[in-house]
Amino acid sequence: MKTWGITDTGLERAENQDAFATAEIAGFTVAVVCDGMGGTTGGQIASTLAVDTVMEQLHTALREDMDEGQLTQATLYSIACANDAIRLRAEEDEELSKMGTTLVCALCRPNGETLLCNIGDSRGYHLSRDGIRQITRDHSVVENMVERGELTHAQARHHPNRNLITRALGPEDMAQADHFTVKLQEGEFLLLCTDGLVNTVSEQEILFEVIHESNLDGCLSRLVKLSCDNGAPDNVTVVLMQQ
Repeated sequence: MKTWGITDTGLERAENQDAFATAEIAGFTVAVVCDGMGGTTGGQIASTLAVDTVMEQLHTALREDMDEGQLTQATLYSIACANDAIRLRAEEDEELSKMGTTLVCALCRPNGETLLCNIGDSRGYHLSRDGIRQITRDHSVVENMVERGELTHAQARHHPNRNLITRALGPEDMAQADHFTVKLQEGEFLLLCTDGLVNTVSEQEILFEVIHESNLDGCLSRLVKLSCDNGAPDNVTVVLMQQ
C-alpha cells in the first residue's frame, strides 16, 4: 500500500498542534492522525503523545493472523493507553490540565480490509471513482444537530460551533472511540485528516485532487494550498493511503 502524509501550520496559528505517523507493522499499513487542543503547548504535547503511544502499542500487539475482533480490541486498547498517557502527563503539570486531542487511525491489510477508529472530529474518507464517502462519524455538537435534523451538512461546515467536540482523548477517564470497517479495492484510497482540511476544502475538491490528478506525489501539497487559499485558520494534516 502506498502512503503519503503532510502537515501544515496554516495561516493563523503560531504553532502546529497536529501530529501524524505512518508505519508498516506486522503486515498492516498503519496511519494515525491527531489534532491537539488545550493551549499551544498542551495541544502539541497531547497529539504527539497520542500518536507515539498508539504506534508503540500497536508495534507490540499486532500479529498478521489476528481476526477482526482481535484487531479491533488491540487498536481500541492502544487508544485507551494513549488516553491514559495524556491524563498522566496532565496530572504532572497544572498548565496542561485541559489538554486533549482528537484521533483517527487506520489499519489496512494487504487485501484491502481496513479498520478505522476515531474519537473527536478528525475524519476518515473512502475515495474511489464512484465518489467520496465519510467513514467515520464526528463526535461534535454540529454533527449531533445534523442527526437531529436541525442543520444540513452544508450549514454545519460554517456553523459557529463547528469546532466544539463532544469526545476527545484526555478529558475523560475512559476513551470512547468508535470503530468501522471498509474494504478497499485495488486503486482506491483512504484519506485521514484533521478538521483544518474539511473546514476549508469541500469533499468534492478533495475527491477531484485525489482521483482526477495524475501526480499523486503532489496531491497533498495541492490540498494544503487549497486550504490556505481559503484562509486556513487552523493546522491542516492529511494522510492518503492507496490500495
